[in-house]
Amino acid sequence: MPGKGEIEVSGGLDLLVRLSGLMPGVWKKLGDMETRMEEGAEGELPRINRPLWVTGLARSGSTILLELLSEHPDTATHKYRDFPFLMTPVWWNSFYDRASGGNVSPEERAHKDRIMVTPESPEAMEEVLWMHFFPSCHNPAFSNVISANESNPAFESFYCDHIRKILKLRGGLRYLSKANYNVTRLSYLLKLFPDARFIVPVREPVMHIASLMKQHGLFLREGRRDRRVTEHLKRSGHYEFGQHRAPVNPGNEEITGRVMDCWADGKEAEGWAEYWAAIYGHVAADIDRSNALKEAVCLVSYETLCSEPRATLERIYSHCGLDASGEFLDRQSARLSPPGYYQPSLSAEEVRLIKEITSPALDSLGF
Repeated sequence: MPGKGEIEVSGGLDLLVRLSGLMPGVWKKLGDMETRMEEGAEGELPRINRPLWVTGLARSGSTILLELLSEHPDTATHKYRDFPFLMTPVWWNSFYDRASGGNVSPEERAHKDRIMVTPESPEAMEEVLWMHFFPSCHNPAFSNVISANESNPAFESFYCDHIRKILKLRGGLRYLSKANYNVTRLSYLLKLFPDARFIVPVREPVMHIASLMKQHGLFLREGRRDRRVTEHLKRSGHYEFGQHRAPVNPGNEEITGRVMDCWADGKEAEGWAEYWAAIYGHVAADIDRSNALKEAVCLVSYETLCSEPRATLERIYSHCGLDASGEFLDRQSARLSPPGYYQPSLSAEEVRLIKEITSPALDSLGF
């Protein structure tokens, strides 16, 4: 959702988004029909081989990791252009190719964080599918963890078909997705795809929380100015910021309640610190319980990615099983630097509180 100055959601996009939200059962059936036609027309769709997910809290560096990995010729990922008709990606992209007006100049994305995007840029999109098949996945009153014990055959079949269509559509060998909410679904995904690989970025909590607070303020203001901004975020599966903000419940109602109480009382930094600790504490516990998950997950320090990009990228590509030449790594490394577009406005007491609350989870991750 790129924009200049104010965040813009055009009337045309708002109409399309609303249309895609009508009769979800019909869109699901159309997606199944698309799959049958794609398989029947040219034989079987590509098989899924060692899929890749970048997942962690928003503002942790997941977007830049997605952009870097998406530049590898073997990967295939969602793009901005795939929204809003995620259920039928092949048909929608065919229509988009005919209807679009050609090349679009890059614009800074809505987050105002130096990342320039076009409709061809990689983006997190698959949450729309999860919301369809798991209607309570963003209700903090319930556990939002989807574990290896879960079974949802309808979702699993549709999801696999969708991934195969993205592989065909993009001409890639390895599915790549940025999906921040999958941070509480790692064991479930590993059950579905035993050869999957996960990259979980971890950012130093004080700067991370300052960034989260800044983004929430931005989307809160823009949502009040234009209700279409909030509706767009909700329908695309973004509940991190704005008037509809909802924390992920990592299986602990008490902690989730504490987060929401802090936010309701205006204790933003404390609430985000409790949330940070809850989510990354859940990741650490998940990894600790499973040797298979321990092998599948690569924890990446955002600060180290920025300060030692060459070595960090080399480790990431090795973990993913993607060949990357020295020239390729050097070119990507040259793009990385610490963020310098804002300074945090946290008080000394807020900084102390953040460090105190988050340090156990940070230690459990080995940072």
